[in-house]
Amino acid sequence: MSSEKTLMMKELPQTERPREKMLAKGAYSLSEAELLAILLRTGMKNMPVHRLAEYLLAKYDLSGLGSISPQELSKTLGIGLVKAVTVVAGIELGKRLSSKVPDVRPVIRSPKDAAELIMPNLRYEAKEHFIALLLSTKNQVIARSTISIGSLNASIVHPRELFREAITHSAASVILVHNHPSGDPTPSQEDIALTKKLIEAGLLLDISVLDHVIIGDGKYVSFKEKGII
Repeated sequence: MSSEKTLMMKELPQTERPREKMLAKGAYSLSEAELLAILLRTGMKNMPVHRLAEYLLAKYDLSGLGSISPQELSKTLGIGLVKAVTVVAGIELGKRLSSKVPDVRPVIRSPKDAAELIMPNLRYEAKEHFIALLLSTKNQVIARSTISIGSLNASIVHPRELFREAITHSAASVILVHNHPSGDPTPSQEDIALTKKLIEAGLLLDISVLDHVIIGDGKYVSFKEKGII
């Protein structure tokens, strides 16, 4: 163990060190700063690791860390590229776990069900992700497919890309979902025009577009609930 790391660890009582605390009390007992400190492993000469973790959370907030790139994070004082990659990888694992479709296929009974299924993964993304929830005749989620990533427009989200996925999975219907990185889920005119175009294409293929849900920061807008479609 380096002298820097030894000094860092000695600053905290044994029972308050994040690793020891996790082993003794479980991961759920740790604060966000303590969990982040474990990923960081070491601090700097004048900033122990728990202070560095607190600094990062104050600077970016947990939601900000969920969308930052390793390159950007590595520019922060005390964060090299190796630490930045470790932190981003840890957060990405958490995001994937929270968005994983369980073995028992969820049933979408309302726009809220669709939003809650996708929101944990999309609310912190820095780019717009357009996702299709592919449903069975009983509204069970067969699969979810990412159709595009980037600015949402008709040239990127083409009906053939969406309905190719629906046909491949033998979906009876689809629910469209995408996020607004700004956090405001209010539909734009482009969102509305694209949705109507996809609905028309679905009618020709006898695959219903049931709804379009836009995800914001902890909130959503359903086109169906708003009477837009």
